[in-house]
Amino acid sequence: MKIALIQLNIAWEAKEENYKRAEFFAEKAFHERCDIIVFPEMFNTGFSMNVSGIAESGHGKTDSVLSEMARKYGIYIIAGFPVKEPAEEKGRNMAAVYDRDGRRIAAYTKMHPFSFLDEDKYYAAGEDTVTFDIDGMTCSVFICYDLRFPETFRKVAEKVHAIFVIANWPASRKEHWEPLLKARAIENQCFVIGVNRTGTDGNGIYYHGASRVFDPSGNAVCSGNEKDEFLACEFNPAEAVEIRLRFPFLKDMRI
Repeated sequence: MKIALIQLNIAWEAKEENYKRAEFFAEKAFHERCDIIVFPEMFNTGFSMNVSGIAESGHGKTDSVLSEMARKYGIYIIAGFPVKEPAEEKGRNMAAVYDRDGRRIAAYTKMHPFSFLDEDKYYAAGEDTVTFDIDGMTCSVFICYDLRFPETFRKVAEKVHAIFVIANWPASRKEHWEPLLKARAIENQCFVIGVNRTGTDGNGIYYHGASRVFDPSGNAVCSGNEKDEFLACEFNPAEAVEIRLRFPFLKDMRI
């Protein structure tokens, strides 16, 4: 399995510019024969609380752009973007997954809005986890602050070979990012793929990238830096099955 981790330097609340940047990297991933391309949390706007100005229907323009991109390049896409339906009081910080034909096969709403920056005042919390299949690899996805809540990851642990975490994780808390990703991989005996943005957002917050893939034993498979926006990584999903057979720790879970 080959994944393109896109540490996008997101243009602040500029959807059309971010669509162009995403298309550029999707084409690059296609030429490098990647199976999956992963964009960060709120890839089309940045981590903005301006819900009225940036959120759209879950099946609006951004959904169409991602669907067409997946179909055009025959590649799975995972990406985050803010949504809000007319009947909803608050927005939702969502991650969507598209298959090679451009069909949306999963949609997840962030279960833990980041109250430290008042995200909970503007975005409603999701109710449940999701799982989906990528070429025989059972997966789940979480968003940024969810990473601090291991009990949420436990809900999907026995079902999945890989967990994706898309984020706008600031450099000011970079010392937490890697250890938390590694811990989620070790304790759940699966691959954990963390994709973080780079650059500085409209609030002056700097992001350090440092996207990571950890294997089920907690070994780093690949690591991004603070600058490069494109990182390709290969791994074998069967390793998750093998490690669980050798060390069947998950069967002893008591939830």
